[in-house]
Amino acid sequence: MKMIKTSIALLLVLSGGQALASDCDMPTLPTIPDGASATMEQMIEGQQGVKAFQAAATEFRACQDDAMARLKASVEEGNPDAAPKYEAATEGYNESVALEEQLAEQFNQAIRAYKAANPS
Repeated sequence: MKMIKTSIALLLVLSGGQALASDCDMPTLPTIPDGASATMEQMIEGQQGVKAFQAAATEFRACQDDAMARLKASVEEGNPDAAPKYEAATEGYNESVALEEQLAEQFNQAIRAYKAANPS
């Protein structure tokens, strides 16, 4: 439960930071099945959701890279409004990586629970 709250908090931070930084949209987190009670089909759906999120997060970071390059150039030109936007874009980028890592760990936990509940 704590991990879910942390993920939601990170998502809120990301959405706030990206609004200041660029038009990049962080993808929505997929639902991770409860491995202890999920069917194989639900686990596969969960895996597909994680993979789709990872692909979309990669696109988000590419968009953030472009925005950060523009903002950095603007900072170097002396635009005082660009610095906080650059910092927000950098935070959003870094936090998207952390969120993706948390999601992968949550799914790995679900896989371990599924294997424990369904020994073969």
